[in-house]
Amino acid sequence: MASLTFCGAAGTVTGSCSHIESGDKRFLVDCGLFQGTKTTQSLNYQPFPFDASKVDFLLLTHAHIDHSGLLPKLVRSGFSGKIYATEATCDLLEFMLRDSAYIQESNTERLNRKLRQKGEDLVEPIYTLADAEQTLAQLEQVGYEQWFAPDPSIRCRLWNAGHLLGSASIEVRLDDADSDQAIRMLFSGDLGPDEKAFHPEPDAPAGFDYVVCESTYGNRDRDDYTLERRREMLQEELTAGLKRGGNVVIPSFAVERSQELLHDIGVLLSQGLIPECDVYLDSPLAKKVTEVFVKHSKELEDIEIDEAKIFRHRRFHIVESVEESKAINHVAKGAIIISASGMCTAGRIKHHLKNNIWKKNSTVLFVGYQAPGTLGQIITSGAKRVRIYGKEYKVEAAIRRLGNYSAHADQGELLDWVVERGPVKTALFLNHGEDDVRSVMREKLHERGIDKEKIFLPQFDQRFKLIAGSKPTAVAAQQPRLDASQRVRDWNNDYAQFMLDLGAKLNAAKNAHEKQDLIRRLAETLQK
Repeated sequence: MASLTFCGAAGTVTGSCSHIESGDKRFLVDCGLFQGTKTTQSLNYQPFPFDASKVDFLLLTHAHIDHSGLLPKLVRSGFSGKIYATEATCDLLEFMLRDSAYIQESNTERLNRKLRQKGEDLVEPIYTLADAEQTLAQLEQVGYEQWFAPDPSIRCRLWNAGHLLGSASIEVRLDDADSDQAIRMLFSGDLGPDEKAFHPEPDAPAGFDYVVCESTYGNRDRDDYTLERRREMLQEELTAGLKRGGNVVIPSFAVERSQELLHDIGVLLSQGLIPECDVYLDSPLAKKVTEVFVKHSKELEDIEIDEAKIFRHRRFHIVESVEESKAINHVAKGAIIISASGMCTAGRIKHHLKNNIWKKNSTVLFVGYQAPGTLGQIITSGAKRVRIYGKEYKVEAAIRRLGNYSAHADQGELLDWVVERGPVKTALFLNHGEDDVRSVMREKLHERGIDKEKIFLPQFDQRFKLIAGSKPTAVAAQQPRLDASQRVRDWNNDYAQFMLDLGAKLNAAKNAHEKQDLIRRLAETLQK
């Protein structure tokens, strides 16, 4: 008998981590950082719901931080096994994990300065650069479509997932001591769309006992598009944004999204299809990741620029130092500024928003998914005012969205992928998706002929017993680490909105007496 526990990305789209037990062996598929509301992010500081020192090995689907970002914490907690991933994933992690460790240490140092001033206890980072370096030493490169055996009783094979450079779906075969049959499983990882720059369509075999499939876009389809049409839409948005007279600010993930944008903007500039302008990629990580893409350029598809010149247009400025980043603040108009993070939760993008979002001639162009509770989601939902670094800013810039740069398969593509993997003999688990999205996808899969009784929506920390040929038995977590009511909008979102509303109310007061009366009444309420 085996078991499968969903330690993240169950009702959320971050923190992917599946814990599998088979006989006396334990292993993980992914170990990602939690993003989203501050309550969700607090999980990064909590102990793992398993003993890290007893995990024998880890299978990594891809390098995105919501799938790999807690690997150094896992190592810090006692994990000493191998981490199996593709060569490109290992290359990306060389920079991504070091960058993440630097962020952890920097944020902790900044917080401790404030705590020291208040006389409060100091905190430690989630992990350090030393932990990241040790994690990199435990990486083991494996190729696509080649069987490997992390243990004599467990065989694995990686298949192209079409999502990111090096991304993979993972096939796993477990010898079952309680049955003559081996348990055959497939973890989708994150799946790419059919029309995706750089990568072929996702692939994997069919006929599994258990399939674990992501459901990020399981409730909606994007407009049909080709890569050419996507570039045309980008051309329209950039042209309109630059003609407004200000800058075009694009929040973008440092890994792949930024490289896709650079490629397409380079094509548009070279062909004279957008106004001449300077393009700033302001992210130390993105700069390093771009070099990884250059290294693997022969593996990339749909490139319309000579491999030797990819990402190297004369108007491109790939920014690394803090001084160079600050200098962009003096660029008042006519520039395209691409910066991480893609959901505006951290990084240099918040500084560029702070400098541009209040300007009527500026444009903020979103090109990716915005998780509930993030600053990006708040802006795209139509907020008139936002708080950035504790200060309030009026949203005057044009807020635009371009969904066709998503690295995720949409509803139709997800449904097709699942059906093509059939028949799913025993159970299909939908993870890496919000609850309402997973429910819609479950209904759509039922319409496509899959028995609804075989489709499970695992909850946070929920464990399933797996026996070949038998329906999985669910074992609910005694104390789930995350309250479902805090996943989409938590107390911190409510606090930020309250402060914005309070500021607006005070500004609308006719005189000082009205302002003072409002503050007095609030103070009386707090004392009750």
